[in-house]
Amino acid sequence: MSTIKVDAIQGTSGASTAITLSGGVVTFSQTPVGAFIAEADMFRFTSNLINTGDAIMTGGFERVDDATFAKIGTGMTESSGAFTFPRTGLYRVAVSAHLYIPDGNDGAVGVNIKVSSNSGSSYDTVAVAWAGNNDGTAQWYGTHPCEAFVNVTNASTFRVAFFANSSSDSYIVGDTDRNQTSFSFIRLGESQ
Repeated sequence: MSTIKVDAIQGTSGASTAITLSGGVVTFSQTPVGAFIAEADMFRFTSNLINTGDAIMTGGFERVDDATFAKIGTGMTESSGAFTFPRTGLYRVAVSAHLYIPDGNDGAVGVNIKVSSNSGSSYDTVAVAWAGNNDGTAQWYGTHPCEAFVNVTNASTFRVAFFANSSSDSYIVGDTDRNQTSFSFIRLGESQ
């Protein structure tokens, strides 16, 4: 009699395969790759934004609507710039901010990710995407990322918002037809 011992068996589709033996009967089951991501969503800002104070970005968000886009799960809900989570969990929140400083401007512009655990009464800055030009000799474009893990332990009280700050004439680039400045939310697993 021979014994075969393996750590895992994987199907050709890339899915993990579970094999169980009970009463002499072998049963196979598969979990599709990606089945453990319960929520994934993406929004973008639709127009250019100049904001000379550290204030919440509002009035320009839309869920990505390209023909090839899809979300997983319920998705995020946005109201007056504050995003609420569909369920508890550990989320990766990321920004890709397209920033612009015009020629002749000693400027700075950026986006902050801020999180509230008390229904938006106060926010904590958890990540920043900033750019600056201190010589004013040439215009400057650049895309800056930032991200944070947010441990959402109560979906009814947690919020995430994006705060903008820029010197005059410098701005965050938006577009309704493509992702210039985008915001993604992926639930990685259960809250910790």
